[in-house]
Amino acid sequence: MTDPIDFRPIILAGGSGTRFWPRSRKARAKQVLALDGERTMIQGTIDRLTAPGGTSAALAQAADVWVITNTLLSDAICEQLTAVPEKQVICEPAARNTAPAAGLAAFLLERLHPDSVLGMFPADHAIADEAAFATAIRRAAELAAAGDHMVVLGIEPTRAETGYGYIETGSALADGVLRVRRFTEKPNQERAEAFVAAGNYYWNSGMFIWSAKTLANAVREYLPETAPLLEEIVAAWDTPEFGKRFSELYPKCEDISVDYAILEPRSARGEQNSHLYCLPVRFGWSDLGSWTALHEYQVEQKAADAAGNVTEAAGSLTMHARGNYVYSPEKFVALVGVEDLVVVETDDALLITTRRHSQDVGKVVKELAAQGRKELI
Repeated sequence: MTDPIDFRPIILAGGSGTRFWPRSRKARAKQVLALDGERTMIQGTIDRLTAPGGTSAALAQAADVWVITNTLLSDAICEQLTAVPEKQVICEPAARNTAPAAGLAAFLLERLHPDSVLGMFPADHAIADEAAFATAIRRAAELAAAGDHMVVLGIEPTRAETGYGYIETGSALADGVLRVRRFTEKPNQERAEAFVAAGNYYWNSGMFIWSAKTLANAVREYLPETAPLLEEIVAAWDTPEFGKRFSELYPKCEDISVDYAILEPRSARGEQNSHLYCLPVRFGWSDLGSWTALHEYQVEQKAADAAGNVTEAAGSLTMHARGNYVYSPEKFVALVGVEDLVVVETDDALLITTRRHSQDVGKVVKELAAQGRKELI
């Protein structure tokens, strides 16, 4: 009988969610909002890790979960995740992308639980089939625990999406696991179409499984200037010096993603030597990266009317309207002769755009910041 895997989820929850403006704000970003049901995005993330599919067959205990976020969101996260130890909700003193955040977690867990396997999860994804999700995570954790392996969950592409990273896969192992040839970040339309047509490319879900030792050693190898800073921070964990050292040293870490910092250079070793693996999964995944993505996901989950309209309002009436998304919880909404609109109302702002242009909503936040309209961001 093999020993059980010491699996510890790391939730990355520091993003600002600007493409979900005006509902998502700096102090109330999308990960702490209930965009898809009654539970917030981060609550849903914890739910499926600690009790997938509403069963007792948890992947981990809430006491094993770590969250990396920022000071603007930490209070809301602690209020929503009461079962997660408050000391394990870590607030970055400066935004430094996913590689330093993941590295910090790796060095912490390597020190505290040397044999642990870490699952890195964004806080704002939607998963339809939680039982299939749990099965995939267990398979990935087994592979990660078996050696110096890095496992990424790959999503079969349904369109030539330019907003996602892609995983090119090579030879197959047992149980559907594929070796990784290379990672490509956000290709242009022509390359994305070629990737989809090739049939051996998957969307990079941003969900990674690896042992604490494997990830910590990778940070030491590929981020030689950042690694000593993180190790010095971790050396002060659980001491009065931790906060001071964290605030002084963390802003000096390189601002770079896990994909660019670790996965891409490691893939250069070649698919036989990199120990990079892709586990293709099908569990109804969406990264909910925009209002359009949310609309599409809710259509897939049968939350739209026969004409593809999704309305979250005090009441609604549609006439010759198709493919619209409307959020206006305090008002009755009538849609007449319009198609593919996104309308989102809050107490102090109103967004009107099209599904085609919803990826550009983040530019509104940048413009508001440039105008000094801090009350709106």
